[in-house]
Amino acid sequence: MIGILTYMNGKLIVSLFGFFLLSVVNVHAATLYMDPNSAELFRGDTLKVSVRLDTDEGECVNVVDGVITYTENIQPVDVSRGSSIMSMWVEEPVINKSNRTITFAGGVPNGYCGRIEGDPRLTNVIVDLLFQSPGFVIGSADAGNQAILNFDPQTQVLLNDGLGSEANLSLLGTSIELSKNPGSSIQNQWKDIIDADDIIPEKFSITLERTTNAYSNDYFIVFNTTDKQSGVDHYEVLEESMVEAGLFNWGREDAPWTEVKSPYVLEDQSLNSTIRVRAIDKAGNEYIASYVPDEAQRTVSTQTRVLIALIATAFIVVIFSGSLYAFLRIRKRKQNSDEDLAPDTVLEEKI
Repeated sequence: MIGILTYMNGKLIVSLFGFFLLSVVNVHAATLYMDPNSAELFRGDTLKVSVRLDTDEGECVNVVDGVITYTENIQPVDVSRGSSIMSMWVEEPVINKSNRTITFAGGVPNGYCGRIEGDPRLTNVIVDLLFQSPGFVIGSADAGNQAILNFDPQTQVLLNDGLGSEANLSLLGTSIELSKNPGSSIQNQWKDIIDADDIIPEKFSITLERTTNAYSNDYFIVFNTTDKQSGVDHYEVLEESMVEAGLFNWGREDAPWTEVKSPYVLEDQSLNSTIRVRAIDKAGNEYIASYVPDEAQRTVSTQTRVLIALIATAFIVVIFSGSLYAFLRIRKRKQNSDEDLAPDTVLEEKI
């Protein structure tokens, strides 16, 4: 009997020890949550919902790949990454209204290890989501008046361990009560953010790259910046030919800026252009970075050769035309001089 109890106790101890190990392994290394976790929204008002990240002590995260779903009774207005701790974006935030999802994927090169101790600010924002309640009631009073925002199970967080290990993750969404009535005045948190943003995006530089492993060995540029108020809305590029300099001014309203994303493959592979990239935030403020390729990097493009040939031809034509004009003028002057002398000669012969 004692032997049986000993065995059972041993089995119990083993079971408890296994449970302890299992509980340690399954400790959540990171938590993605929405702030606020609940709210009330009057009809027609706009609310900011922040996606935030918490990590366990000693754990560092460097990639967040998020998929957020929302119910049909609320509409996304915009996504801002102006306050984000993510500095690199593999996939910029995208709103897909057809399947009611918001997707994004960003990272922190050196890892995010949690809020700095003693910092009173909530410096753990991934993205800010802006949602608006419809101006009318959807559904009955008992159904459709609660909007739900959740993380899709595809959402994942990767640890900064050199292996890209997936963190054990806790996901916490939010619910928003949609009031059946409008408020005393329209509340638009997004408009307030835009109106308060009078600061240009952070200064940045343009990096010229070329590799046999990408873009068929063509030259491309890489650029990135942040805007701590409304967030960067988009980038535009302008390649200003050095040969054709002066034909247009990059500061003009009709200058041929083109909206692009980083990395961007250059149109002028001869590198005979000044490259300009401007970052424009959601309030319309902008910062322009410029890059002038080194003279040693430049090659003469076919277009440049043709242009040089045309200029040389035009120069020759101008010189030839000038010489021909001078020759004809001298000849005409001589003819006029001979005609003026002709009558006197005849008179002398008669005498």
